[in-house]
Order: sequence, then C-alpha cells, then structure tokens
Amino acid sequence: MSVAQRKYFTEVAALADKTVAVVTTTGKTFSGTLVGINPDSLSLTLADAKDESGKSLNRLVLNGANVMSIASTEKPFDLKSLSGRLEKVFPTMVKLYEDQGFIWVMDKVKLTEKGVVEGAGPAAERVQKVYTQFISEAKA
Repeated sequence: MSVAQRKYFTEVAALADKTVAVVTTTGKTFSGTLVGINPDSLSLTLADAKDESGKSLNRLVLNGANVMSIASTEKPFDLKSLSGRLEKVFPTMVKLYEDQGFIWVMDKVKLTEKGVVEGAGPAAERVQKVYTQFISEAKA
C-alpha cells in the first residue's frame, strides 16, 4: 500500500464518530454521526441521521456505490500539536501514532482526543493536565 493510500484511509477513518453530510449519486443529502465505514467500498452507517426534509432515521446504511461525497464540518483533532506539547513536558518519552489516533507517553500512558484512556498515577495525571490545558486553549 502506498503512502498516499494509507493517508487516504487514515483521513476516512478519522471521520468515524463525527457528524458528516453525505450526498448520494441520486442527489439526496443525509446528515448524521458516522458510526461505521467499510474503507474498501465506502459503504457507511450513520446514526441519528436526517434526510434533507428533516426526517429522522435511527440508523442509515448507505451502499458505497451510491455515495458521491462525505463532508465533515468538524475540525479534526490535532494530535500532532498535542504530541509536540507533551514532548516539551516529557522529552524523548512521547510516541505519536497519528494513523491510529493515539499518543503513548512513557510507554505507559495512552492519550486520545478524549483524554487519558490508559495509565494511572502521577504521570497520567500530568498528561491529563497538559491535555486539559491544550483543549481549553484550542476552544479559546
């Protein structure tokens, strides 16, 4: 697989759990939370979906052959910048796994866009503090 293909699949995967607008080949538009996607066919599942008339659909599965575009209005989480911030606090102890959506700190604290998801103790508390400050600055 080429670097370009990996980047493409990373971008598509990054849309998971985000609010998206999908336009079909027939011109219909649906919006909802992208909860499932087949990267090979681009078939996808939307939760809490709405069609263009506002009709609510609990789940909507779209065949990838019918998907013309997928758009996200949410700004992607900047793991790379957060990793750089953590590197200042924990020099040489930060590993960024951007394609998998997480950062390892000291080989024992796992951090995602949702905060610390693995690890405990003073190191995890410090990582969470850096994360919290990063989030509050991003919102400002």
